[in-house]
Amino acid sequence: MTFTERMRAQAKSLQKRLVLPEGTEPRTIPAARKIVDEGLAREVVLLGPEAAIRAKAKELNVSLNGIHVVDPATSPLLDTYAAEYYELRKAKGISLDEAKKKIQDVLFWGSMMVRRGDSDALVAGADNSTANVLTAAFQIIKTAPGVKSASSCFVMEIPEKKWGHEGMMVFSDCAIIPDPNAEQLAEIALSAAQSFRTYVGAEPVVAMLSFSTKGSASHPDADKVIEAVRLAHAKAPELKIDGELQADAALVPSVAQKKAPGSAVAGKANVLVFPDLGAGNIGYKLVQRLAGAEAYGPFLQGMAKPCSDLSRGCSIDDIVNTCAVILCQAR
Repeated sequence: MTFTERMRAQAKSLQKRLVLPEGTEPRTIPAARKIVDEGLAREVVLLGPEAAIRAKAKELNVSLNGIHVVDPATSPLLDTYAAEYYELRKAKGISLDEAKKKIQDVLFWGSMMVRRGDSDALVAGADNSTANVLTAAFQIIKTAPGVKSASSCFVMEIPEKKWGHEGMMVFSDCAIIPDPNAEQLAEIALSAAQSFRTYVGAEPVVAMLSFSTKGSASHPDADKVIEAVRLAHAKAPELKIDGELQADAALVPSVAQKKAPGSAVAGKANVLVFPDLGAGNIGYKLVQRLAGAEAYGPFLQGMAKPCSDLSRGCSIDDIVNTCAVILCQAR
């Protein structure tokens, strides 16, 4: 069973609720249809002007039976949502009238649904920039307790099963934080470990990567990784995490014995935490192209409740698969 098949099966068993803010987007409507038909969620909500959504669905020849359509502008919850958004943002100088106008933006409305527990997960980005999706999520859903910076991960499914956990690995951060400091890097590591538990269903073994292994080089960039490991250990002493480690020391047992003898992580890593976005983005794409790995993501992690961004070039199946993955976070 592939990663996406497992995620769809888990989502089906969990039966959580999903909101898709981009209700008139021509790939999102058939994706919602597939999610309902496959039983991946017990409720699917499309947001936007009802007449426009129904017209677009008719144009696409997609039935909306079993799909809920909500227009923020006419919803009886408008005043309630506006009041809560006002409380969240009044320190920034927003007025109640401004809050009422802003909350009718479908991204903000969908984020409020998740915040208040009126939906369990949100997926958007087929028709909106990452910045717009994340702005709404950060203002309303916010990050998880104890987490200051959200990040992202890719789930890598590698043909050679000797890597990671039966070929499954998590790479982080590959999409959000360009140059994390030590505190952010520690948060990325802890979030990636939780993502591995959620998506792979096994215990994470986290390697904090660097160009140095255990002091083989002296540089502030290596010192940052060492400090991040210390901070992560302090927050999660039970977690198997080590660094700084070069990639070969993290992955290859024979190299690990020479470079990091006695490490509980070296040679066994299934979660790779990159020191910066450049390394992470390059790393996952090299493994994807040269090793023939499937790269699923990026998936947002470190948020208080499940939400995720999409590529604006996504397919209908990409939307369905991302929704399945994010619904699994809602467990």
